[in-house]
Amino acid sequence: MKLIVGLGNPGKKYQQTWHNVGFLIVDQIQQKKPETFLKFKKSAKHKAEICEGGILEKIILTKPQTFMNNSGQAVKSLLNFYKIKSPDLWVIHDDIDLPIGKIRISQNSSAAGHNGIKSIINELGTKEFVRFRIGIQPLTPMKVPTDKYVLQKINKTDKVKVDEVVQKTIAAIDLALDQGISETMNEFN
Repeated sequence: MKLIVGLGNPGKKYQQTWHNVGFLIVDQIQQKKPETFLKFKKSAKHKAEICEGGILEKIILTKPQTFMNNSGQAVKSLLNFYKIKSPDLWVIHDDIDLPIGKIRISQNSSAAGHNGIKSIINELGTKEFVRFRIGIQPLTPMKVPTDKYVLQKINKTDKVKVDEVVQKTIAAIDLALDQGISETMNEFN
């Protein structure tokens, strides 16, 4: 069983912002495979939206509703409830250190300043999980601080690159489910 978490912030205000790339990707996974995944349902108990599915292996897609900086609360609750070990936790999130459109898959890595990842590491007491890092670094120097940039709406020009990386990430997740993380890292990193 895998828990695949897309990080983001709840609410209309944050839809289509850089920080919600994780939400975009898990939404697309569910929408592209309606025969495999049920619709997302809110869970007050786990402070998350949850969608179950899978064919050969059960997969739980989730979007924490705790806001980014407290994502670890929902993740810990779900891991405990489903009795999933941290190596079977896959987290999809934005990464300001990677150019827009790039994807990097990593395991056992530090938070590198990402507050959602920091929260997960603090709650779980381990960094032993898989990360699908999605680049959001602008091509030109940022005119605003990082904490403001990540909450900006994705413009039409960048949306094309984001749509491409969403599809690339879904392909990477499919490969990882089929052939494992090491093979996927060799293919996509």
